[in-house]
Amino acid sequence: MAKDFSPRISKRERKVTDITSAIDEKILKANDQKLLRGAQLATIALNQIEVREQVRTKFNDESLRELGENIKVNGLIQPLVLHREDNKFVLICGERRFRAMTLIEMKEAPCFILENKTKEELMAIQFSENQAREDLHYIDQADSIYGYQKLTGTSERKITAALGISKSEVHRCLMIAKLPKDVKEAAKNFNTEKYVLLEWDELPKNEFKDEIKSKILAGEITKRVQLKRILSQFKIEKPKKRDDSMDKMMKLLKTQMKDPKMQEKAKALMAELIN
Repeated sequence: MAKDFSPRISKRERKVTDITSAIDEKILKANDQKLLRGAQLATIALNQIEVREQVRTKFNDESLRELGENIKVNGLIQPLVLHREDNKFVLICGERRFRAMTLIEMKEAPCFILENKTKEELMAIQFSENQAREDLHYIDQADSIYGYQKLTGTSERKITAALGISKSEVHRCLMIAKLPKDVKEAAKNFNTEKYVLLEWDELPKNEFKDEIKSKILAGEITKRVQLKRILSQFKIEKPKKRDDSMDKMMKLLKTQMKDPKMQEKAKALMAELIN
């Protein structure tokens, strides 16, 4: 039976080289040598690359321009990572580099070409590559891990083993990923500390929690110390376990916040912290 082959690319758009002779070993390690095993290195036209939803969602225009100028002077040190799907090349890693090269009107770039990878493998490669970059926002990291869990249906322990991060960090990421979309967007816009979101999420549902949320959305509470001062002022503690202590704390909080004087005091404290 005849074997099916993927459509060929014209020589003007594709140049294949020996990956071991063309790429430094350190670059292979940076991209996770195990996951990229079997990849070919090729020069691909940028207009042949399809960009889909990536791990990273926040980009700084000035930073992209600086990266573009650096690439123009020094060349692209770390190739893009693509996955061949029929006659398409789908971008897996390197959207920031791709955007920067587009800004300086580059026509082609060196790329690692992967084939026949599962969605789980591609997500692991994306996470591995982005995790090594300090400027990846924790919201993007959390959404990526949550997406991996939904796709694979795997446990936190198995995610820890697959992605190489601690179980506690996986747990925190999954909690953050499930927060309301508007809260996560505000955290990215105002660089809100992650523990502000985590501790706000653990508060009992009431008007006081809604008031704090409004301040988070407005970028008026971005530091953990600001939130802790508000909670300590009213002696509100995070519940350690979901037991009867939760009910007791909710009753106490509701009783406190029914007093108009206490409500005014809470608003005054928030205004003081913001100013």
